[in-house]
Parts: sequence; structure tokens; C-alpha cells
Amino acid sequence: MSVLTVSRELGSAGSAIAEQAARTLGYHFMNKQSIGMVLSQYGLIEFHQEYDSSFGFWDRFDARRAERRGEMLDMLNRVLLALARHGNMVILGRCGFAVLQNFTDVLNVRIQAPFTLRVRRIIAERNIQDIAQAEAVVKEGDRIRAAFIESVYGVRWDNTKAFDMVIDTGKVPPDRAVAWLVENLKILDEQKEKETHTTRAIPDDPILASVISQQLQCEEDHQN
Repeated sequence: MSVLTVSRELGSAGSAIAEQAARTLGYHFMNKQSIGMVLSQYGLIEFHQEYDSSFGFWDRFDARRAERRGEMLDMLNRVLLALARHGNMVILGRCGFAVLQNFTDVLNVRIQAPFTLRVRRIIAERNIQDIAQAEAVVKEGDRIRAAFIESVYGVRWDNTKAFDMVIDTGKVPPDRAVAWLVENLKILDEQKEKETHTTRAIPDDPILASVISQQLQCEEDHQN
């Protein structure tokens, strides 16, 4: 019933690693789309648009808009906590490491890679012909992620102390990274009965738990 959060740099292969780890472990995989579905069902339709905007835009919010932003973030935090309480979960992005960093049965991992390698991967993945354009895409992705996490949670996105593991896929092949994550989650799962302050201590929200269960069932039905 342990939890894995994966924070990744654009072009680091972190998304594929997280998804494969979930598949190998038999865990649920929650990414931007699936978490967004839970948020939408729980009452927040605009989350994706807000998250993917830069904080320069948020700085122009009026008082009412700022209050709405606070409601958004509170709801995101509640969803992340409820996902962790459910257990057997791989959470990709969405600041999961910042929200769940103090739980002993959560493994927080950062996947990174050298900038030039990330640019080459983005060129291949998105069929971009211009190197300068690919570099701009990677830099913008980094900027948005860093601004959101640092402004909201007060944690530097590239601070390795915020993570239990940091994997550089410029040196560690993605399949080896998956094997490491699977091995460490199994160890963590074996040790959790001896640990305190686990995700089981998170207060239950029956309504949110029901929404999450419905979303997980929908995804399972779709896969089958």
C-alpha cells in the first residue's frame, strides 16, 4: 500500500519510467489527466488551465481570483492526500513530493537528465525540426514547473534534499531506473508496518474517496 511520487524534468523519460513502474508493481498510475478528472468531478474544472499558466499571469489576479487560486491549491492537496491514503499509487507530477514528503511510506523520486539529452529526446518525441525551438520548449517547461512549485510550496524544484532518490537518465537507462523503483517500493512496503506517520493516518474523506474509486474503476475498464 506504499506510494511513489515521480517529479521529472521534461525530456528525462520520467513519465514513461513512472508508468512502467506502476505497471510492474500492479499499482494505480495517476498523471495530469487522471488527477484532473478527479478534480473536475470533485468540483474544479479549470485546474489544468491554471496550473499550466505562468505565475506572472497569476500575479495579476484580483482579490477574488486570488481566493479562487487558494481554493484550487487546497483541493489539489486534498486530492493528493486522498490518493496517498488509498495506497498502491504512483503519482506523476502535480507536486506530489511536496505534499507527501513527510510520510514514511511514500518514496519521492526525481528523474532528471542533461539538458542536451532532453532536447534530443523532445526533438524525437515531438518531431521538432528546429533545435532552437526544442530548447525553448524544454526551458519553458522547466520554468513553469519551477515557478509553480517554488511559489506555492516554498520548495526549490531542483533541490535534491526534497527527494528520497534522484535518478539521472543520462547515466542510468530508463529500464534500470524502473527496476530500482520497483525494488525500493517493495522494500518500503515490507517495512511500513514498523513505521509511524504513514499515509493511513490521513483523515478519510468519503466523498473524495468515492470519486477516486470511480476514476480508478473507469481507467481499469478502459484498459480492459
